[in-house]
Amino acid sequence: MDRCIVLVDAGYLLGAAASLLAGEPSRSRITVDHHALIQGLRERAESDTQQPLLRIYWFDGAPDRVPQPEHRRLRVMPRVTVRLGALTRSDGRWAQKGVDAAMHAELTELARNRACSDVVLVTGDGDLLPGMMAAKEHGVAVHLWAVQAADGDYNQSEDLVAEADERRVLDRAWITKAVRAREVGGVCAPPPAPRPEIAAILSAPLPESALGAPERTGEQSPRPAPAAAPNGAAERVPAPKGVPTPKDLAALRAHGSQPAAPHPPTATLRWSSDKGWVDRPGIASEPPEAVAMPTLAQLTTAEQRWADREEDITTVGGDPYEVGQVFARRWISRLGDQGHLQRLSGMYPRIPHRIDGELLRYAARFGLLAHKDDQIDEHDRYAIRAGFWREVDARTGTERTPVGE
Repeated sequence: MDRCIVLVDAGYLLGAAASLLAGEPSRSRITVDHHALIQGLRERAESDTQQPLLRIYWFDGAPDRVPQPEHRRLRVMPRVTVRLGALTRSDGRWAQKGVDAAMHAELTELARNRACSDVVLVTGDGDLLPGMMAAKEHGVAVHLWAVQAADGDYNQSEDLVAEADERRVLDRAWITKAVRAREVGGVCAPPPAPRPEIAAILSAPLPESALGAPERTGEQSPRPAPAAAPNGAAERVPAPKGVPTPKDLAALRAHGSQPAAPHPPTATLRWSSDKGWVDRPGIASEPPEAVAMPTLAQLTTAEQRWADREEDITTVGGDPYEVGQVFARRWISRLGDQGHLQRLSGMYPRIPHRIDGELLRYAARFGLLAHKDDQIDEHDRYAIRAGFWREVDARTGTERTPVGE
């Protein structure tokens, strides 16, 4: 049929892009705008082949073949199909298993069924040579695309290059339309859209009355201001020793050292919980209005649960900020008493324990909050909560002033 198909080996494409832009093949050294990348692949394929696109197949590895957030974002895009192989770790290095075999099987099956007239391969692995030859025997024109090599040498099998009908090199100018190198400090340049809400949650000042510094630390020391990151979001700096946690403040109130009234709503309490509401003996509980707030599960019917799952699978990409917004939108739309919403807004930036735990468990469905390099990604947690607050603020008409303004 007169249409084209693109088969992308993501490990090759993004690894070669990282080598080109960051000097090493680690994908953690780059940030990718997947929407721009897919659009670029589609436009280039249709231009080179002079055929309309049927589909882009994205082949990648994932631990236990479980889709990661980037795979969820990709698979809900139109004309994109994600195929996952295994990702295993050996001697401290990650390696894909089964990706080449899946690409070979897809290529030969598409050619045998005459599903396309042209196929574009974005890969460098010589293991695909038999599949390329089989596709040609079925009358399919094979276009081989390479990523410009960092060292000026081939980063593709020479046999693949020799066998291809057409070859194209994706140069630095094309790659940088969708891929950026991270700076040494881990900040992307140029950055994605800034999230001032995350900076506000991370860095809102604690009131001096909450510090109790002379009694707790023996000496008042000025609290360092958060460093401003180039992307507009403040860098996280560890809380100085002596800054009380929510547990500390609750204990102070319980022993009469602090007024019974809740702390000012502008205070940031650095806390984290993915276990929902937990009663701790001897510690003051949350205010009654927070405890009385219904959870999303309590507000959701069986029919709505099915519709929510359908939406999660088909339209929610899995960006942590987006996940927080989706959860908040559902919770707000199902509230019978809208007074809960106004009371919640006054509790910023702290989300009641039960609702926050439910929010984080919902985010875990999308592969967020997982261990990354043996550490839980706290930035994802803040982004999830920032998305939640953005939706609440949009419904209540609240304007939050980012820190530093």
